[in-house]
Amino acid sequence: MRSLIFSAILVAVPMVALAESGTWAFKPGDDAFTDDALLDLRYLNEDESGQNGFVRLSEDGDDFVLGDGTPARFWAIGTGLYSKSAEEMEEHCRFLAKIGVNMARLHTTVCNKKEGSKITDVNQKTIDGIFRFLAAAKKNGIYVTISPFYGHFNTPESWELEGYTGKYPWGALFIEERMQDAYKVWTKKLYTTVNPHTGLAIKDDPTVAIIQVHNEDSLLFWTNSRIPDVSMRKLERAYSDFLTEKYGSLAAASKAWDGHKWKRDDLDNGILGLLDIYQMTMDVSGRLEKRLRDQTEFYTTYQRDFYARMGSYLRDDLGCKQLLNATNWQTANNLKMKALERYTYDALDVDAENIYVGRGYAHKAPDGTHGYRINKGDFIVSESTLYKPLDLSTTLKQTVGHPTMLTETSWKHPNLYQSEGPFLVAAHTSLTGFDAAFWFSAGAARYEKDMARRFWTINGEHPILKWTFSTPMHAGMLPANSLLFREGYVEQSDVLVKEVRSVESMYRREPAPLDDREIDGVTDESNLLTSTKTPDGRISPVALLVGRCVSEIAAEEDDLIVEDFSDRLDAEEQTITSTTDELKWDYGDGIFTLDAPAAQGVTGFLKKAGGRFELSDVTIDSTNDYATVQLVSMDGMSLADSEKILVQVGTTARRTGWSTKPTTEAFGRNKEEVEGEEITSLGEDPYQIANTQVTLILKNSNISKAMLLDVNGYPAKEVGIASDKAGIVHVTLPEDTMYLVLSK
Repeated sequence: MRSLIFSAILVAVPMVALAESGTWAFKPGDDAFTDDALLDLRYLNEDESGQNGFVRLSEDGDDFVLGDGTPARFWAIGTGLYSKSAEEMEEHCRFLAKIGVNMARLHTTVCNKKEGSKITDVNQKTIDGIFRFLAAAKKNGIYVTISPFYGHFNTPESWELEGYTGKYPWGALFIEERMQDAYKVWTKKLYTTVNPHTGLAIKDDPTVAIIQVHNEDSLLFWTNSRIPDVSMRKLERAYSDFLTEKYGSLAAASKAWDGHKWKRDDLDNGILGLLDIYQMTMDVSGRLEKRLRDQTEFYTTYQRDFYARMGSYLRDDLGCKQLLNATNWQTANNLKMKALERYTYDALDVDAENIYVGRGYAHKAPDGTHGYRINKGDFIVSESTLYKPLDLSTTLKQTVGHPTMLTETSWKHPNLYQSEGPFLVAAHTSLTGFDAAFWFSAGAARYEKDMARRFWTINGEHPILKWTFSTPMHAGMLPANSLLFREGYVEQSDVLVKEVRSVESMYRREPAPLDDREIDGVTDESNLLTSTKTPDGRISPVALLVGRCVSEIAAEEDDLIVEDFSDRLDAEEQTITSTTDELKWDYGDGIFTLDAPAAQGVTGFLKKAGGRFELSDVTIDSTNDYATVQLVSMDGMSLADSEKILVQVGTTARRTGWSTKPTTEAFGRNKEEVEGEEITSLGEDPYQIANTQVTLILKNSNISKAMLLDVNGYPAKEVGIASDKAGIVHVTLPEDTMYLVLSK
């Protein structure tokens, strides 16, 4: 049995060196979007988004359909280009359509956050940008999700929001009536004003498919502890009313808890206090557990009712015809409370979550700025999910009766193994029946031309962007995976696991039968990959890699339906195979393969794993240390019969002159040593891409030509191929291959 790479003491992941002598420079130049491009997926989109009406739910509520009833999946991206010029927006939306994107998420804040503004003031420039962006998106067949508020800013004193001045307004939207009234003013301005560029108010514009209430806030998250005392007292009054209604009096509630007391209790003034959020993460018993059970029910119903009220305001008062989503966040303890968070979203149409690939130790800046920039001198760890498949951001249960969206994901910069991301997400979400995956986030109209943040200088160099998807191994890897995902080339699994949760078990914060928490920290999950059960007898999260797993909320009692998947796990070979047999993880060698009729490929540490990968219709030979190689039909036929096939290759990419040196850092409570690198130079643009070292052997008698494309999808040069009488085609890919088209 091959040794597992997981370690609770030392994280050791194979590093792939990037020597510039074996690279080519990524220089996309301008794109006129002319008809001679051989790779332009604009045709996948409608002529205009919303031309047949609003996106709506399927009959069972699990999926999206277009206005004419056509089933729809959204290969999507978050974008900040609504703040750019009209010309950049036009170029951006045309580029997104070209690489196969059919939805964009505008993650914004439309209120005026500047000191001196009133709490009801809007940022008109932002709203104007949104209006212009919608026109560009509509023209390119791209739908839009709008998230109009994110409380990630210091609250102005001029807002007169007591207790919040100079602090992030966490929790304020749930608790403060003035904040809710202001939100209604902002959204009325945004959604009911006629857009001069489309002639439609957003509420009437089917280009806008989904409206989120807000981004990333929850009463069940750690930010609960930052709610000012004055607001917490308001929440506690509501809690005391809840208890009085339930028990008849606060004294009766206290008696039901066997007299449990807490420092915030003030019975003389009719208040029973809320316990700290930390206590909700703990295993407790006795009278504390009884009290926590009621607090949990209160928080859950309070937050759920908030979303129901806001949904009613948007739909009934403003007349918004879009589907609605509450938010996309997590909790202070997802094992105990994630189901509660999702239940609060259940008040509206669509479920969502934000998850990234890259554990907490993946990037650390000595000055603490790793949350928003990458500096010379920072500590980094590049890890591939191929060795740690449970780190994949799409390993989520889906709520029955609601489409599921991953509204933010990426392989966080500066992870070296980003090319695997779009392939893994497209294949796995297709298997499990996800409805939308949004890459976070586009920072340029096409690709970033200058990653440097020139207004800072750290250790003699300008830091570079952290949160951008507009890079070669992220955005450049979308086309093949858009085809794979949107054209349904991967078979969807039947339901493998269905858990039915009673609200009572959730209020008791009982662990879910199937845990889909995001994994973080220096931890060892190897035992979860080899068995269908966890050590405590629950369903192993490896089920989430094997097939479709769903959750349903019931009023009465818990239930669990599990199809046996033990034959999908090979502990000796360290492999996981999907229920459909099309997806296979080899977490011992760091390899993933997809073998479907119209889409086949491999990603991972190819040379180390032997360099030859025999799939149903293609054999991929490679001496690349690490690469992602995909073949996807462009005409809907199987690869064996297709007359037009896209070959897409991603390797590794670093800026010219980028350099690092090995080092270690200590993380976690126990200060475990983690192996990584110190950035000794951030280099400069352009990116250098590791050469493609791949030969393909394809079983297809229709193929007679191979055309190398440039990175914008235009013909670059014809590539020689060899074929025999048996219809076997041999083609060695040029070193600078990102896209190549095989045709008749």
